[in-house]
Amino acid sequence: MTRSTEPARPDLPTTVHEGHLEVTRTARFAQIGKIDADTRQIWVVCHGYRQLAARFIHRFQPLVGMGCVVVAPEALSRFYIEVAPGRHGAEARIGASWMTRADRETEIRDYVRYLDRLATKILEKPRPDGVETVALGFSQGGHTAVRWAALGNTPIDHLVIWGSYLPGDVSLPADRPGRSLTLVYGDEDPTRDASLERSQEERILASGRTVVRLSHPGGHRIHPETLVQIAGRVGRDG
Repeated sequence: MTRSTEPARPDLPTTVHEGHLEVTRTARFAQIGKIDADTRQIWVVCHGYRQLAARFIHRFQPLVGMGCVVVAPEALSRFYIEVAPGRHGAEARIGASWMTRADRETEIRDYVRYLDRLATKILEKPRPDGVETVALGFSQGGHTAVRWAALGNTPIDHLVIWGSYLPGDVSLPADRPGRSLTLVYGDEDPTRDASLERSQEERILASGRTVVRLSHPGGHRIHPETLVQIAGRVGRDG
């Protein structure tokens, strides 16, 4: 019997089986303020694409004097921002991303569980009665915050979507968030899309939910005066 010695043909199709394995990893977050008897609001703020938590959280410094504690979770996927080839030295900038379209369902499930665990850690200590929980999502973090509010187990009193839109793949349950939904846009934000704004508000109204719509002068950024305005309104609503 003659055995063929021809090499395997690289053009023949090969079946690839894809699987998933849960692993333990360490997430990073930043916090300003400490929960005590004077705390009125706890803000969990989700940064945008290419941002890091420790940098993003500085934009919320104006809230600390209002009795707010701010926690910024950092997305689990980090990368070097520079696209030029070569070695990335100590000066190379780093950013983070909440997800991509690759294996998106798994990515969403992972970060929703991550945010629930972080909230449990933050809220595990006794806190004063009447403290409100606010979830804010900026840019890419807007979709993250909405999915967390809709799919997670953490009670959220107020949801703020800043420079972003409701994701098309999720609907907010009737009881989430608890009290209010706020949409914030910059007048000069180059990412604004009028058709998305209209369809988003139609979805919100169709669900029987009320919404507060705010705008601020400037572009795709956190505007401090508008931030303080929202925090003040949350206090009155609570």
